[in-house]
Formats: sequence, C-alpha cells, structure tokens
Amino acid sequence: MLLADGFELALLGHVVQNNGSQVACYNRRSCIEILQTRDGMTHEEAEEFFEYNVAGAYMGEETPIYLNVATVEDLHELADA
Repeated sequence: MLLADGFELALLGHVVQNNGSQVACYNRRSCIEILQTRDGMTHEEAEEFFEYNVAGAYMGEETPIYLNVATVEDLHELADA
C-alpha cells in the first residue's frame, strides 16, 4: 500500500478494491487545506497543484485514492445538475 507523503493528517483509512489490493484513502478537502497551510498556496493554487501532482499521479494498483466527502444533499444536488 502506497502512502501520500505529507498528507498524514488527511488519511481516512484504506479501501479494499475488487482485485483484492488495498489502497490508502485520503480526504481530498483536507489535502488541499494542508497545501494551503503548509505551502502558503491560495485555494486555487492548492487545488490545481493537488489535481495535477497528487491525485493525478498514477503509481500502479496501489495508488492512493482521494475521497470527496459529501452529504446526501450534496449528492442530490450533483444528480440534479
């Protein structure tokens, strides 16, 4: 299982995939907040950096995943959009 360096405080746990591999799962929003606090980025800079350099970095089957934490209401709004 691969871990995302520097994002320990955003770690939620791990997920077992259909193929049996286990991957670390991180809170996406927390990762962006870490970049803002630790690296002094604006929210927009942190989102762009995160999407390209962190979430966009594929390292094989054990690549971590990043969860968008949502409420039921959030999901209904997405479905209606």
